[in-house]
Amino acid sequence: MAKNKTTETEVDVIDFIKSYVDNDQKKTDSYQLIELLSEWSGFEPRMWGPTIIGFGSYHYKYASGHEGDAPLLGFSPRKAQFSLYVYSQTEKSKRLLDDFGKFKMGKACIYVKKLSDINIAVLKELCSETIAYLNEHHECACRS
Repeated sequence: MAKNKTTETEVDVIDFIKSYVDNDQKKTDSYQLIELLSEWSGFEPRMWGPTIIGFGSYHYKYASGHEGDAPLLGFSPRKAQFSLYVYSQTEKSKRLLDDFGKFKMGKACIYVKKLSDINIAVLKELCSETIAYLNEHHECACRS
């Protein structure tokens, strides 16, 4: 079985942002996301892999037998845009996207250029819905 590449690391989140993010607006947005996702999840930020900032964790196991851990919520301040890992495939989440703002949907994340492009209140609801979904379907740090 292949080892997961995206695991929690000991890299300091603030050091990562200072060294990786070269755009002042993206740095400001990154610090705001850290504040918001910490508050909404109840967890401090931790680095997952080389570029994902995650909050809390859950354990997943697929029918194939593949299993691992992933952050409850997370984001990555990639060069072109933010990757937000805050979405679960629920009917409520799908409806919330109607009022989310300017974004593109990926397979496992939502892409946004800057926080001013999105509705922060809807982001909060998406995060709450995702935490509830993960709590119901996986072994989740949100239960402790």
